[in-house]
Amino acid sequence: MVEAAIRTEGVKPGQRRRSSLHRMMQRKSTIAFLMALPLILLVSVLVLYPALYSLHLATLNKSMERFVGIGNFTFLFKRETFWMVVWQSCIFAITAVLFKALIGFVVAHFVHNVPGKKQRKWRGMLLVPWVIPPAMSCLAWLWLFDPSYSALNWVLALFGIGPVPWTGDTYWARFSVILVNIWIGAPFFMIMYLAALKSVPEQLYEAAAIDGANWWQRIWYVTLPMMRNIMAITALFSLIVTFANFDIVRILTAGGPIDTTHVFATWSFWLGIQGGDIPLGASVSLFMVPILMIAAVFILRDITKRGNES
Repeated sequence: MVEAAIRTEGVKPGQRRRSSLHRMMQRKSTIAFLMALPLILLVSVLVLYPALYSLHLATLNKSMERFVGIGNFTFLFKRETFWMVVWQSCIFAITAVLFKALIGFVVAHFVHNVPGKKQRKWRGMLLVPWVIPPAMSCLAWLWLFDPSYSALNWVLALFGIGPVPWTGDTYWARFSVILVNIWIGAPFFMIMYLAALKSVPEQLYEAAAIDGANWWQRIWYVTLPMMRNIMAITALFSLIVTFANFDIVRILTAGGPIDTTHVFATWSFWLGIQGGDIPLGASVSLFMVPILMIAAVFILRDITKRGNES
């Protein structure tokens, strides 16, 4: 021990720092962090700068020459249209995510039970709506919803049903934008749930079958608990993307009729770009942040809680 103490005392502080730095550099986590650091910095710049700049714009007047503090926010609170947009954005996002999750879950089970080679074909075909650029998909749907040449109304006429004002009536317009969002986003849920299904051990299903569990009990007690984390993360990601959606509403209805299908992104664009009031448009876009933060906190807290329990 005396010799060890002498050797320790003989090491200079600079050598100790170099050796500790050398040990830290040998850790895989440190190497992974350093390799990802350029991307982290790039994403931080691309996200933080626009966010801070939007916050700065929201405190200016329409001519962007005078500081008004929270004046834009108090002005929005007094407008009925703003609260209608908040309500429509929540209904649009929550309804679309729920149906995307349900359809994705059902289709994922269908594809999961298809044999190998055929499964690859089904995956490829079902991913087409998600892979196609949304603007192109929305233009195709716009033709299907056209009041004069609607293919959907032509099919309904074959069954003696009158034409439906898909984008001309408030309720049908809301239904149309939600329908298109579901059509575009459901394949994403399907592929995520399919990956989660493939990670569930077959032994669990075999044990459940031996215990006499039917198909519903196997889904409820085996499949869902094993997929809950993936389902929660997928729902959170889709909720963020759906809340910030712009192209579907912009192309199909442009917020009409009479602003009844506007969501945060389209109304922010209408106020800021088309209306020439960029600070007010920035104020509208910032209202998505607290709503999504609340959703993220609840979902991530649930995931962390289940992780600690397991």
